[in-house]
Amino acid sequence: MHMSWKMLQTQRRRTVRKRWLGTLAVMLVLVALGFSLHLSGGRPDSADSNTSPVLSARPPEPEHVFVRTIQTGDTLSSIFGRFNINQGTLHQILAADEALLALDVLRPGNVLTLTLDKQTRQLEEMELFIHAGSRVVYRRVNDSSFDFEEIIQPGTWEQELLEGEINGSFFVSATRAGLTDGETAAISDLFKDQLNFRREIKAGDRFQVVRKRQFVEGESTGQSRIEGVRILRPNRLYSAFLFEDGNYYDHRGESLVRAFMRYPTKSRHRVSSHFNPVRRHPVTGRIAPHNGVDFAMPIGTPVKAIGDGVVTRVHHHPFAGKYVEIQHGGQYVTRYLHLHKTLVRRGQRVQTGDRIALSGNTGRSTGPHLHFELHVNGRPVDPLRAKIPMSAAVPREKLPQFHQRVAVLVAMMEQPQGHVAAAEDTEESAGRI
Repeated sequence: MHMSWKMLQTQRRRTVRKRWLGTLAVMLVLVALGFSLHLSGGRPDSADSNTSPVLSARPPEPEHVFVRTIQTGDTLSSIFGRFNINQGTLHQILAADEALLALDVLRPGNVLTLTLDKQTRQLEEMELFIHAGSRVVYRRVNDSSFDFEEIIQPGTWEQELLEGEINGSFFVSATRAGLTDGETAAISDLFKDQLNFRREIKAGDRFQVVRKRQFVEGESTGQSRIEGVRILRPNRLYSAFLFEDGNYYDHRGESLVRAFMRYPTKSRHRVSSHFNPVRRHPVTGRIAPHNGVDFAMPIGTPVKAIGDGVVTRVHHHPFAGKYVEIQHGGQYVTRYLHLHKTLVRRGQRVQTGDRIALSGNTGRSTGPHLHFELHVNGRPVDPLRAKIPMSAAVPREKLPQFHQRVAVLVAMMEQPQGHVAAAEDTEESAGRI
């Protein structure tokens, strides 16, 4: 019995020793993990979640700087909540963004960088990285407001030829050739009055597209522009060429785009505030760009689309109020703000003169009016003076210049497949087109 008791004691000691060694091993793992998290700043949003914090070559962000790459479903409110930034600051940022509306639709791949004060943890600066050629920086002015700075990198535009033969649908064939979904949709829209891509396009038909893409320091921004298109079918040629006025014409100089309306209402209403990039805001009293024209009108006045297009936004902004945005081809975007009621939905196609909304007084407004904006190639312009598609053909005096441009693009289309032109410092020309 004595021997049995000693054997039992020995087994107990071994069991205790094993438990103690197991506990020590767990503690060492936890210490190592804590050290790794310390090196990474302990913030999963500051680094790629698929990359080990210890092995990553990226230096850790400071404790007062947070970086968030936008994911599907992210909103500015949810991101601010993640980093314990209060709703008051959110409204201050949105007030500063009223002229741009850059924060109203965050897209996957955009990057937000938030910089807090080290002591107070108050948001001092926020950068929205849209792409390599465009970012916006919001900086605190005082305890109740922010300013913004829009930073545009012109970069270079490289021209290339994309071509192919229809095998299946035009969409599939164009994608196979390297065109994006948006570019393919824009081409289909250009020819919508002449060609039914689903019924008339046949196997063996060919297409040629000259495209320009923007690069900043060798990195593509994702921005592109269709310069010319030819669709070759048996005994029939369809063509579209971008001219200096920003409009597309066929090889004869006939317009492919229905004329725009200059005004977004049936009757002309009094202009209560003109386009002014250095206007003093009537509510805040601070200098802030007025990127559109205000028309004084009673609440409920029908608002019309000034051109054919696709509705890209229908939102209710705390300062811009209810608003609608329409994309007209690849060059033009219009916005209609402070609406009482919207009559369209996102993704809906509209035609020139269609009712899209009723005017109102929503958001930050001093009275019933319609704020109307026109953007050309991503930049706001004066909608009452800008060149927009108003005529059915290239003006007679411009025809020689147009035909010369067409000849250059056609010559490129007839070169071997895959030809890429030399990088062109064309921001000056991009501003004209």
